[in-house]
Amino acid sequence: MQSTALNFKRNVREALADQQLQDAMGFAKNGFVAKRAALVETVPQWQAIRERAREIRNHTLHHLDFYLQEYEKKVVEHGGQVHWASTVEEACGAIEAICRETGARKIAKGKSMVSEEIGLNAALERMGCEVIETDLGEYIIQLAGESPSHIIAPAIHKTKEQVSALFHDKHGGDPITDRGELVGEARRVLREQFLSADVGITGANFLIAETGQHVLVTNEGNGDLCSSVPKVHVVITSIEKVLPTLEDASSMVRLLAGSATGQQVSNYTSFYSGPRHADHLDGPEQFHVVLVDNGRTQMLGNELREMLRCIRCGACLNHCPVYGSIGGHAYGWVYPGPMGSVITPAMIGLENSIDLPNACTLNGRCAEVCPMSIPLPDLLRRHRASQWRLKLQGRRARLATAAWSWMVQRPGLYRRANAFATGILHRLGQRRGAISKLPMAGGWTASRDLPAPQAGTFMQQWQKRGRQV
Repeated sequence: MQSTALNFKRNVREALADQQLQDAMGFAKNGFVAKRAALVETVPQWQAIRERAREIRNHTLHHLDFYLQEYEKKVVEHGGQVHWASTVEEACGAIEAICRETGARKIAKGKSMVSEEIGLNAALERMGCEVIETDLGEYIIQLAGESPSHIIAPAIHKTKEQVSALFHDKHGGDPITDRGELVGEARRVLREQFLSADVGITGANFLIAETGQHVLVTNEGNGDLCSSVPKVHVVITSIEKVLPTLEDASSMVRLLAGSATGQQVSNYTSFYSGPRHADHLDGPEQFHVVLVDNGRTQMLGNELREMLRCIRCGACLNHCPVYGSIGGHAYGWVYPGPMGSVITPAMIGLENSIDLPNACTLNGRCAEVCPMSIPLPDLLRRHRASQWRLKLQGRRARLATAAWSWMVQRPGLYRRANAFATGILHRLGQRRGAISKLPMAGGWTASRDLPAPQAGTFMQQWQKRGRQV
């Protein structure tokens, strides 16, 4: 996927001016958040499950090479093949080779963010294959020629009316506006694609070293059809998805469903291991797993290691006020929101995503709701510190930061300057209680008023309180 992260500020302006996007994003800000909160209230051991899951992930990452080798050994025992891909090119090349060797022309594809990461659809289409996305959200954005805007709800940025117009344009027939009928139409169109596909490609939520199985969590069942109907099944996933045991997977599945959609368990939670055997009623004749690194090994050895605990639930996106206001496309690459602002610079370079670590208010909600307890604000601060060291910020920003740093290291001077500025702002906004225009703060006052200080600085109020006591 071609990154537009360097155009983040322009993307944000366009997103904020898009009223249809603003209407559509209501569910991310309200629906997912409310459903998760309601579920957590009913699970008193939720925090204990989180802590256990964090221990499992930390242990696995510490012994990642061992568990990956164990997983590969079990897959081979079941009759499957494992392909290791260090880079995007190697990952696409491995799947292209499988399709070429099997003479594949049509591919039914389940939802996979890793496939978006490596640009798999475009690579397969260049070699003459027809790729059909079978997840409803992915199918919608494929018809629209867009990329996902959310990691679990790819078409969350679309209103019902937009989807209706899109289906009418692509499918013909009378316009449909009822949600159930829209889903039914997609089901009818896609059913034939499963039956005629030569290859099915899916992602994997988890890999289990103990059994050689992979876990596929969906709410539509399309992933199961992609896995079992075509003659060839290819799983594309990343190396950090492996877990030691089947028991470990049970905790992760519960956290994933609850954090993502507020469900006790998703509609379909399936465990797969290898091709069909002679006594099986269905299943693929060939089974392949493509394990993608693409910079993850480097993350494993640096200060971003904790990000590899991420299970791609989307909770941080749902609770982020920035994501809720601008949607996913503004971030300019595969992974949006807080988790994307950490991962994207690590994968495509900090210099190619300079604004993303700063697209955060550091309110900390993302870290509070993350089922893996990833300190996302801390990781974003580390990216900001790296920007400073690498001198990636503009000259004005560096001068302003240097001046601020010099000032705060001199507490007496800082308090006097702060008191002077507070007094000026108080007088400017005394009549209205707010300031509509202010030099060097145009980014704030362009869309909102700046509240005027009413009672001096915090230190002045604290000292006054002490004297009164």
